[in-house]
Amino acid sequence: MSNEKNTAAPAANAPSPNFLRAIVENDLAAGAHVREGLPPVITRFPPEPNGYLHIGHAKSICVNFGLARDYQGRCHLRFDDTNPAKEEQEYVDTIIDSVKWLGFSWEQQGESHLYYASDYFDRLYAMAEYLITAGFAYVDSQSFDDIKKNRGNFGTPGTNSPFRDRTPEESLAMLRDMKAGKYKDGEHILRIKMGADSMASPNMTNRDPAIYRIRHAHHHRTGDAWCIYPMYDFTHPISDALENITHSVCTLEFQDHRPFYDWLLATLAEGGFFQKPLPHQYEFARLNLTYVITSKRKLRELVEDGIVTGWDDPRMPTIVGLRRRGYTPESIQLFCERIGVSKADGWIDMSTLEGCLREDLDPKAPRATAVLRPLKLIIDNFPEGESVECNSPVHPHFPERGLRTFPITRELWIEQDDFMEVPQKGYFRYFPPIGDAPGSRVRLRHGYVTECTGFDKDADGNVTAVHVKYFEDSKSGTEGSNTYKVKGNIHWVSAATALEAEVRLYDRLFTEPQPDAGGREWKPFLNPNALEVVTAYLEPGMSAAEPDQRFQFERHGYFVADRVDSTPGKPAFNRVTTLKDSWAK
Repeated sequence: MSNEKNTAAPAANAPSPNFLRAIVENDLAAGAHVREGLPPVITRFPPEPNGYLHIGHAKSICVNFGLARDYQGRCHLRFDDTNPAKEEQEYVDTIIDSVKWLGFSWEQQGESHLYYASDYFDRLYAMAEYLITAGFAYVDSQSFDDIKKNRGNFGTPGTNSPFRDRTPEESLAMLRDMKAGKYKDGEHILRIKMGADSMASPNMTNRDPAIYRIRHAHHHRTGDAWCIYPMYDFTHPISDALENITHSVCTLEFQDHRPFYDWLLATLAEGGFFQKPLPHQYEFARLNLTYVITSKRKLRELVEDGIVTGWDDPRMPTIVGLRRRGYTPESIQLFCERIGVSKADGWIDMSTLEGCLREDLDPKAPRATAVLRPLKLIIDNFPEGESVECNSPVHPHFPERGLRTFPITRELWIEQDDFMEVPQKGYFRYFPPIGDAPGSRVRLRHGYVTECTGFDKDADGNVTAVHVKYFEDSKSGTEGSNTYKVKGNIHWVSAATALEAEVRLYDRLFTEPQPDAGGREWKPFLNPNALEVVTAYLEPGMSAAEPDQRFQFERHGYFVADRVDSTPGKPAFNRVTTLKDSWAK
């Protein structure tokens, strides 16, 4: 999917209708946001630069950029950088990179629409002073604990601050002293009073929300120019209005914040700061995905406690982790489109995301042969030192992509489970002669039919090698091969030419679908088998694999050359996903 293509309305193969699209289409039909020189739809994605984006953010990115793309609009990337104690340039950089990687752009017709809330600090402060002089804001000098206590709860009205009736002149002088650095962190705070009885509002967010706090911290963009910083609920709607956002789309936890959003913009519009039409906020259900956690605090804990190797660990649900795991932007976009947009919270099973990944990779990924748990196979009657070239399609459904070649030699590697000393019923791979019966016959895929003649064991009783004989007239693709009827057909690689490689077998990070449900302790549900590292043998052409190049290892699943640890001629591979949903069992 390209973010460059715009259509007036979704085409027949465009994303499915949802309530947000219905709202946009109704607004377009009514001309609700007709403004000279501006597109009819302007959305935004406003992350806080205090961590790495995760799969839940990917849904929000796809929703906001997708609406803009499909209705001839534009989407802004805006950083809500109002808490310098938790924000770093590192997070800004990785967010920019992640949004680009997902396939979206905030540039349109040569103009960049990348913004920062810190760009608006001067204007935000001027509006705060106006709200004080207009009688809508006051400086509160209560302690944090007293403010929390006096807010009440859902069953108990709040209590007015003893400082709520400070005169505008006194509050304005104190705000200016706060800005000048004359007070310590937490000594005062600026709050809004939406009405005489707002502390009794059943909506807790309307109980004199805070809009400025003192924070003596270095900001990654403004340095030490400020020691007071605006709160999110104050900054966000004003930023939307300054950027002429038409549809401010967010998740359901902000539904209770919408009354303040609307009140603030209407109040500032009456003060002459904005012209109508004003932005409007719409909420949709956040993404709840099984077998993952998306709490930034808990994800940070995984990293800091060394449970994972970093934010880009392929077991992490972060976008950088999914990227390193081998997910494609197209698979994530397909997933976000497929799960849809609704107003009702619910859970999406991880198998849906994995299914979208398989659907995207199947036609794209070239095939390759890999033996993950190697066992030596010796063809006793094959001439030592000789080899015969075999070939296989690069992709079985696209012959135009050509063939890949690899040699068959006297010694091969096969999978350990392709031999069974005492075969079970219905087992069609290698097993030795039993009594007067010969050993099993198995075709080496793209090679010869072979018959098991015996096996070797070490002192501990472990099978170390399987011995077979081959039938020279049975090579795949030759006329004689049709005379051999065998049920077993296995993959293999030449021991003489195989590429030895590290392969990481990644699985889900948790064993429980909802590991932190109900606020319970989540670490006991970490999956001890979420990573297994094996030394595998691959067909020789795999030495040319480039970082981020994806393959289907036939029989095993989809794999990617690790973008960090792969070196020229020596790739390391991550399992992206299995061929089928093994968790369904």
